[in-house]
Amino acid sequence: MAVALGFEGSANKLGIGVVRDGEILSNCRRTYITPAGEGFLPKETAQHHREHVLSVLKEALEGAGVKPQDVDVICYTKGPGMGAPLATVAVVARTVAQLWNKPLLGVNHCIGHIEMGRLITGAKNPTVLYVSGGNTQIIAYSRKRYRIFGETIDIAVGNCLDRFARVLKVSNDPSPGYNIEQLAKKGKKYVPLPYCVKVFDLHINIGLGMDVSFSGILTYIEERIGKLKKDGYTPEDLCFSMQETVFAMLVETTERALAHCGSTEVLIVGGVGCNLRLQEMMGEMCKERGAKLFATDERFCIDNGVMIAHAGAEMFKAGVQMKWEDCTITQRYRTDDVETVWRDD
Repeated sequence: MAVALGFEGSANKLGIGVVRDGEILSNCRRTYITPAGEGFLPKETAQHHREHVLSVLKEALEGAGVKPQDVDVICYTKGPGMGAPLATVAVVARTVAQLWNKPLLGVNHCIGHIEMGRLITGAKNPTVLYVSGGNTQIIAYSRKRYRIFGETIDIAVGNCLDRFARVLKVSNDPSPGYNIEQLAKKGKKYVPLPYCVKVFDLHINIGLGMDVSFSGILTYIEERIGKLKKDGYTPEDLCFSMQETVFAMLVETTERALAHCGSTEVLIVGGVGCNLRLQEMMGEMCKERGAKLFATDERFCIDNGVMIAHAGAEMFKAGVQMKWEDCTITQRYRTDDVETVWRDD
């Protein structure tokens, strides 16, 4: 049985978790929360991780009931993510691996989300919608790689929602997206917003319709926020309208990928994936297509250490090894850069 310790710190969540052959032993997390109207910067986020990483590590080991000698492999987020937070946590993982004389594996953050989702939900070979603060991708597995069928061409949906929350001065505690979701439930009037699904790729001269753009929606809101309020639209109405628009775009593009792949499963992963309205809209689409929706709650959707531990454990059991000089970080680490040697389907 392989015991894996995973470190995650690609953005404002610091997570450390322990798994043993697919069994979650501990899943500990600390979140860097900024005042309403402010985002989180790399330097301050890295400082937060430095301040808390040792206490979270101790909590994770004690919660799992394991000692250093019980651990078989140390795993950490190699990328993608913010440079300073990634580097901070990677240094701790490298140090622990040296002190304990354990092998070290760098894990792709996106694949960590996917493998965690497959483990928790039991989805076999789903079309994946990966939605978070830094990433928006529509993914399907084929021939030893997770292939990206569609993605954002500018900002991620989570980043769009976070910046929208700043415009409205919505609290960042526990997260901007969660608070937008709660406000949206009280919204009554829909504001027509820009809807941008890219339907044609000039470079390869074929219609794809699986790429999305969110920056225009954000700009539209930023430029008209004063007028919209004067016209009687409440913050709740704006949150409702924002969610309905961006989620409709995500459902449309996921449906197109689902049809293209002939799949019968959809898996939503990433921090935005725990939004119940997104799950509801995606569930309706799946029902109409005879497909099944898989999703998890905030314990596993939001960035966490156990997803890195699990993905790293899969790599370790498949015989993956990394040279010490390769155990660095890569801010732009593509999902389709990784050969998924642990999958044989």
